[in-house]
Amino acid sequence: MKILIVEPYYTGSHKQWAEGYKKYSKHKIKIISMKGQFWKWRMHGGAVTLAKSYIEMNWRPDVIFCSDMLDLSTFLSLTRRETKNIPVAIYFHENQISYPWSPNDRDVINKRDNHYGFINFTSALSADKVFFNSSFHMNTFLDDLSPFLRHFPDHNELDTIRIIKEKSKVLPVGLELSKFNNVNVQKDQYPVILWNHRWEYDKNPNLFFDTLMKLKDSGLFFKLIIIGESFGKIPEIFEKAKIEFEENILEWGYLKTFSEYAHSLHRADILPVTSNQEFFGVSVMEAIYCGVWPILPDRLSYKELFSDANYKDNFYSDDSLFYEKIKLSILNIKDIRRESMKNIPKKYDWKNIIKEYDEAFDDLAKNI
Repeated sequence: MKILIVEPYYTGSHKQWAEGYKKYSKHKIKIISMKGQFWKWRMHGGAVTLAKSYIEMNWRPDVIFCSDMLDLSTFLSLTRRETKNIPVAIYFHENQISYPWSPNDRDVINKRDNHYGFINFTSALSADKVFFNSSFHMNTFLDDLSPFLRHFPDHNELDTIRIIKEKSKVLPVGLELSKFNNVNVQKDQYPVILWNHRWEYDKNPNLFFDTLMKLKDSGLFFKLIIIGESFGKIPEIFEKAKIEFEENILEWGYLKTFSEYAHSLHRADILPVTSNQEFFGVSVMEAIYCGVWPILPDRLSYKELFSDANYKDNFYSDDSLFYEKIKLSILNIKDIRRESMKNIPKKYDWKNIIKEYDEAFDDLAKNI
């Protein structure tokens, strides 16, 4: 079977997901994409550019598979002669209805932010199958659709929520964990705390650095690896923290190569997570596979990732407990370094979930 992946935002986890499925699938897969930048413009205009690319490529797939960054209804309208009999699926890595927007975003200030959520809504409605990277994500999106649609003055079309729900399914993100094997590092004398997320508002860096400052002020010493990428204005707390934690820093900033990233993860010990938004948790799973001890909020998608095991010591319910769990991890670093949770991320390795993906598309092609 031939599958076309359409990705307007070809970077980060979106790119890894597309390339991973192409690499491990039994099906023949091609990808048409655009550079991963200007995400708002990709949601507005990417469908026009990629529709043109699709028409020009002269290759007709059995199934089309796009991400949530595509305005699918526009893409299908522009390619209707070529795509009218082809089943289409959409994969939600995130969505702009449930996503916690920064109050300082100019589209929020000018009350234009609903448009991006509406693109996600019409795309889900246009697709034959709607996939989500976690049950938490799927349920959050479906629950948030009702208040979102009720926001509009009339013709709220609430019955469409049932239509979307009936064609929705969970497909976890595939991870290529073997890339992190055979990395040899010497552990530091001191505990090493890791940040390997985007440098963005929704990851709540203020709580992260404020808590670390309290620990430092209490007399505890630790090292820091603060890595990740930013796709917009970097929160001011990062510049402030770079000065305040100058003596603690081992790594700081965006790492240009994967080998540097893998080395940093293996070098780290503790991963305190403060995110206000997480629909799966790729960076967390990668760190855990490399032997890092996670400290996670008791919400979002994290409990789902750990659903088949009892790891209550790794979850916190409030800021004070977050502080205490990091403190205990620092004080008991020898025990932490002996622990292994590799089996948690292993179940999401492409080798273990590829059959689920391929069967989902076999069913889609047969039943549409």
